Amino acid sequence: MALVYHVVLVKFRSDASPSERAAIYADLNALRDVVDGLETTKFGPNISPEGLNRGYNDGFVMGFRDEVARDAYLEHPAHKVAGARLVAALEGGVDGLLVVDI
Repeated sequence: MALVYHVVLVKFRSDASPSERAAIYADLNALRDVVDGLETTKFGPNISPEGLNRGYNDGFVMGFRDEVARDAYLEHPAHKVAGARLVAALEGGVDGLLVVDI
């Protein structure tokens, strides 16, 4: 099986401070310690000079060993807690989120 990349683009609320964003990313990164098969994580602000981000000002990528590991992550209680914290910091809640797995 091939590595599965979980690509997430987000629109943080304007009042979500850099420290709040960093704490959210730290929570998500900590999932590597509790979710078997979560192998890589990368988080950060959009730095593309193209101007095609359509308001998605941050994003992250998580690399999973396979679809089974990704599916376990989606159901993991720690993911649900970290995900809820992320969604609460976004413009429009879940509407400020775009997810694609490749």
